[in-house]
Amino acid sequence: MAVHSLFPILLTRDLPRLVRFYEDALAARITYRFGDEGEEDYIALSVGAASLGIGHDADTPPAGDRIALWFYVDDVDAVHASWTNAGGSSVQEPADMPWGERVAQVRDPDGNLVNLGAEASVPSS
Repeated sequence: MAVHSLFPILLTRDLPRLVRFYEDALAARITYRFGDEGEEDYIALSVGAASLGIGHDADTPPAGDRIALWFYVDDVDAVHASWTNAGGSSVQEPADMPWGERVAQVRDPDGNLVNLGAEASVPSS
């Protein structure tokens, strides 16, 4: 058995709001929608080369660390600014880490913890 891909699914009480947030904060694009009787229950997003699912669940607790996401981005500082401008909150400002990556921690409007990182550049030989 081989695993070909993996993507997280966030659960939310307010699907349209959280989808709009990821569209605004990370330029996500909707790639799939599912629902009954005009109500959407699930939306898949393309976030760069990554995928993220967001599902509607009226019983989801309003907040808590149920999941943490990690997005590698080109410019941590720019994405951190976009994130907070879109309505997310900052947990840890962008900083250079001892292992060579630049990292920030943020939360989306539902309180999900998200890490933004830029991969360490490999020194040329």
